[in-house]
Amino acid sequence: MTKNILVIEDDNDILELIKWHLKAEGYSVVTATDGIKGLDAANKQTPDLIILDLMLPGMDGLEVCRALKGDTKNKNIPVAMLTAKGEEVDRIVGFELGADDYIVKPFSPRELVLRIRAILKRYDKEPSEKAVLRYQDLQIDPDSHRVWIDDKEVFLTVTEFNLLQELLKNRGRVRTRDQLLDRVWGYQFEGYARTVDTHIRRLRKKIGAYADAVETVRGIGYRFREE
Repeated sequence: MTKNILVIEDDNDILELIKWHLKAEGYSVVTATDGIKGLDAANKQTPDLIILDLMLPGMDGLEVCRALKGDTKNKNIPVAMLTAKGEEVDRIVGFELGADDYIVKPFSPRELVLRIRAILKRYDKEPSEKAVLRYQDLQIDPDSHRVWIDDKEVFLTVTEFNLLQELLKNRGRVRTRDQLLDRVWGYQFEGYARTVDTHIRRLRKKIGAYADAVETVRGIGYRFREE
């Protein structure tokens, strides 16, 4: 089935460039040139993925992302932020709001397509009949992508779920940042190890009493503690 991608970008040249390359890959593309129109398009179209510029007229990208993630209908739509700002603080804010990736201008159209493909792949895994993973009163169901702690469901993004699953499957063993990028995000490239750190912080907040079970191995990566 053709995936539908919404691109929210106010620079017409960049918008057309992205649109051309995505269509060449077989994606269906809807566009918007400001934040308010983009949010309206998301509500009407329910796209499979949103490419969201940070600096937008009317409503900036962070506000659009916050609105999307606060809406029951749209909160599970993956968001790739696209911006000329490359500072780490902007990247962290985007991830804290629930963005799945952060692409800095100028970018390679080929890299953009590969990153979009990797995000969609994470969200489109077929049921695998894998056994439920358990750690004390924490349990993960890989098929339904659901997590419970003390029989109370914990709501994670797909990226957070895959990260927790990768760590729990390999409990007691260190997973480097590069390994996690490869296994969870589907790619590795220079400068994005911080992406893992930001998602680990978000994951720890959500799993509460089990946050300490996700151990930092300084200078290497992370490990889920043995029981």
